[in-house]
Amino acid sequence: MNHEPKLGQHSAAVPGSILLLGAALILIAFNLRTPVTSMGPVLPDAAHGAGLSATGASLLTMMPSLCFGLFSPAAPRLSRHLRTERAILTALVALALGTALRGFGGSTGLFAGQILACGGIGVINVLLPSLIKRDFPHKVAFITGLYAMTMSVGAALAAGLTVPLEKHLGSWAFALAIWAVPAVIAALAWLPQLAVPAEAGAMRPMGRLGLWTNRLAWQVTLFMGLQSALAYIVFGWLSPILRDRGLSPVDAGLALSLSIIGQAVAALVVPPLAGLGRDQRPAIAVLSLLCVGSLLCCLYAPLGSVWVWVVLLGVAQGGLFPLALMVIVLRSPDAHVTRHLSSMAQGVGYILASIGPLLAGLLHASMHSWTGVTVLFLGLGAAMLAAGLGAGRARHIQPG
Repeated sequence: MNHEPKLGQHSAAVPGSILLLGAALILIAFNLRTPVTSMGPVLPDAAHGAGLSATGASLLTMMPSLCFGLFSPAAPRLSRHLRTERAILTALVALALGTALRGFGGSTGLFAGQILACGGIGVINVLLPSLIKRDFPHKVAFITGLYAMTMSVGAALAAGLTVPLEKHLGSWAFALAIWAVPAVIAALAWLPQLAVPAEAGAMRPMGRLGLWTNRLAWQVTLFMGLQSALAYIVFGWLSPILRDRGLSPVDAGLALSLSIIGQAVAALVVPPLAGLGRDQRPAIAVLSLLCVGSLLCCLYAPLGSVWVWVVLLGVAQGGLFPLALMVIVLRSPDAHVTRHLSSMAQGVGYILASIGPLLAGLLHASMHSWTGVTVLFLGLGAAMLAAGLGAGRARHIQPG
């Protein structure tokens, strides 16, 4: 029997159901990277103020992707025991409290707050794709693109406004804590969804799905993880690479901002185009090659052309991330499988992503050049393309 609901079935009890749900999803998406990108600009001040060593500051920067991965497996269990809507609200409360806590309690507050906030994000990362599958089955590409674009906008605003907020408020602690406000707004916007009735089949156990021995599930997982690894290497190392090549610190930061802007535009445009057909392999191939090619050009092309390449890099990575989310949804036969595949893909994927920047740093430090990082880019890019070509084929996972 097919338990998969029709469009908006589970929002029917809420006035203005689909529009209200869509608006709430967008508000949530805005908050899914603000704790990450707000930290970097004030990290030197925060580390000094909290008494962190250089090692402690480095560990703090690893927390987001590591927490995304470690907390992802909890999402299906929370959804099963609390229902999806209540699980998301619980995660939003954790996100808001953790974001605020970073501004208080010294180093303990910084670490505990970042872990709590990013743990909440890890749960939401898993559950939102299943909601998109359930309530927007015919609008997967558009909603995924809008969600990814809004996430990029939130990330860019947090990166760009935290230092001005620090100067205006006179404190790095308040500048970090204030990003709890949009998370509280998102939680309030989500409250009406608690009236949504439970979906059929929501209590089926994960063990029956057999995802961990399914080849397609692993292709989806590796595609998510490898594109995330490249993305986090870019977040952490693009500016140092460009500074090492001769750009000023201000220009290197501007280049990263331009890359993020390119991501936001591509996140909205690429998914609907890729969703025109049932096969996402052409889009994955083009964007994977553009990503690796742009990275290599940022390293070796004439310095004056780097502005073009960082924008193209942003376009490539801004398209790859929503495609990785899309294939989680499109390769799943129903919302239940989507939820568990999302947990697997993002749990393994973000742990893999947390290793990428660390490995890039170790290679650069040991070789005193970017040659090792170049080889890393090529290896990750080739593996991402291979996994993506498997994940992009028009077929469904068959639960075991």
